[in-house]
Amino acid sequence: MIRNDHKNRRRKRRWFFVSITFLTFTIAGWVLKATLKPHRTIDPALLSTVRRGDIARSVVATGRIEPRVKVEVKSKASGIVKKIYVEQGEFVRQGQVLLELDREQLEARVREARANLQAAQAAEQAARANYERTRVQAEGPDIPFLRAAFERAQELYRAGLLARAAADEAEKAYQTALNQQRVAQRNIAVAEAEIARARAQVAQAQAALEQAEEELRNSTIASPIDGVVLSRHVEVGDAVSSILVLGSQATLLMTLGDISEVYVRGKVDETDVGKIYVGQPARIVVEAFRDSRFEGRVTHIAPLGVEDNNVITFEVRVSIHNPGGLLRPNMSANAEIVLEERRNVLLIPESALVYDRDGKRYVEVPDPATERGRRRIPVDIGISNGVQAEVLRGLMEGQQVILQG
Repeated sequence: MIRNDHKNRRRKRRWFFVSITFLTFTIAGWVLKATLKPHRTIDPALLSTVRRGDIARSVVATGRIEPRVKVEVKSKASGIVKKIYVEQGEFVRQGQVLLELDREQLEARVREARANLQAAQAAEQAARANYERTRVQAEGPDIPFLRAAFERAQELYRAGLLARAAADEAEKAYQTALNQQRVAQRNIAVAEAEIARARAQVAQAQAALEQAEEELRNSTIASPIDGVVLSRHVEVGDAVSSILVLGSQATLLMTLGDISEVYVRGKVDETDVGKIYVGQPARIVVEAFRDSRFEGRVTHIAPLGVEDNNVITFEVRVSIHNPGGLLRPNMSANAEIVLEERRNVLLIPESALVYDRDGKRYVEVPDPATERGRRRIPVDIGISNGVQAEVLRGLMEGQQVILQG
């Protein structure tokens, strides 16, 4: 009896292990079958919807915002900065005073030059008065009358009607008048030369006065344009050198810029420059205003390319109206020069496109009925901007496409 119970227990354990083994192999078979079964579910992250929108093919010129007009303000006069009336960033009008130099020495030069002019004018007046006196002296004796008296005395003397002394007296008076006339005529020439010299001294003194007055006026530096003070390079008490003396080496006082219109100076690759023309529209994106778009136009294309690391680029300028002064010089900006644009067209991501060996383009769309859960559709593509592509034929709005990787 005990032996039978033992056999029954062994039989039950054997069946238990067989059942466990069978169940394990069954589960493993199900897992293996599920693993080898074709996967038809598409990751939602790889799905995109065909939608309508606008697309543009463009060339991007990267650069910085620069003012249309930029002026470096320098002084025509030398001196020490006494007053500064504007700060960096302020808007100024043409003719508005920016700063003043110390005027004390300049005013003293004006007074000295004015006194020299007055002295020269007085000398000219004296020379003219001397000339008038000399001229009167030259015209004083009546030479024709004295000559006639002399000739008449000679006739009377020869006729015995006049004494020798009287005839000699008449001759002496005539010769004396002739000598006085010759001396007066020489003095007239000298007086005329003195007048000319005095006139030259007056002109010289007048020029010196005008120069001193001009230097005094130049000590007040005014804005040559309507614009913004981009930078200021001097402080009160700084020495300033004249641009008339040192030229380009003269002290730079301020830099002004007219920012009512600005431009982006960028570079375009030689492969794209042939697609650009003056007047072409562009959209500008500025780092400081990422959510805003500014409209502009191409205003300059450099005729000569520049080589850098074996790459030829051309400078392009895109001008932007900036009446509110929102765009400031040296802001980083990208000018998107529009080559071609489509509005309200079907769009898909570029990453949804598949190319075969012949260069034909396809997209994959979800299809649970197929073994892989997707099927391939040929499409015709229009313009592309590198991120999105225009769909001409093959898809409908709202249809889903599968992104490749």
